[in-house]
Amino acid sequence: MKRLFTLIVATLLATSVWAEVIIISGIYQGKDLYVKNPMTADNSGYCVFEVLVNGNITADQVNSASFAVDLATWKLAKGDALEIVLRCKENCEVKILNPEVIYPNSTYEITSMKIDPSGSMTWTTEKESATIAFVVEQFKWNKWIKVGEVQGKGVPESCTYTFPANLHTGINTFRIYQIDFKGQHSSSEYKVESTTPEIKIKNLKISNSVDFSDITDYEVVSEFGAKVASGRGKAIDATKFAKGRYYVSFDNKGGVIVEKK
Repeated sequence: MKRLFTLIVATLLATSVWAEVIIISGIYQGKDLYVKNPMTADNSGYCVFEVLVNGNITADQVNSASFAVDLATWKLAKGDALEIVLRCKENCEVKILNPEVIYPNSTYEITSMKIDPSGSMTWTTEKESATIAFVVEQFKWNKWIKVGEVQGKGVPESCTYTFPANLHTGINTFRIYQIDFKGQHSSSEYKVESTTPEIKIKNLKISNSVDFSDITDYEVVSEFGAKVASGRGKAIDATKFAKGRYYVSFDNKGGVIVEKK
């Protein structure tokens, strides 16, 4: 998962005095950024002496104990990328008071969702305000498992997305979510029943491979709890497995015991 925002502090030599640079990046959401701007340690002036928005020097009045970075003046559209640079004198405790106003915010609402028996998922959203990825999860083997991502479009108008999911035997349960600076925002759960035949392991005593009756997602855990293999296929290469017991999750079954001879 990509980071949704960045806050960087660096030191440089500017106009013959040492200075610090604070860089904060995110997206424009229609609100201004406010900065607490203390005096320097020797009381020679205020800490921040220059502000840049997307590389352009602003006309913001910084000669005060606090000030606003006026973002509206730049004629930005909501969702536009932002990089704000505060150039400060050294050893100052400058504080951004409301950084959340430029952090990507998950605001989507799902207006419809369907999953057909082939596994094709389609959902439609509205009221998105940031290009945050939708994570697709499937509940199987007694846990939620991430099965993919679809990049959100981040616009308030109606948006439709598709995702090709792999179904297991019986009832399949899915959900989607986005993560923003406040945490995970999950959708409701959606279910579809698959009529595909049950998949079986051909032999519980294995030597070089674990063989299934058809293609399936799988996960293999050793008797000591370490995951040793995962993927999708009709067989698992077991040539490097040490002798002992393993727990194989596949299709809609969790923890089937096999033994390496």
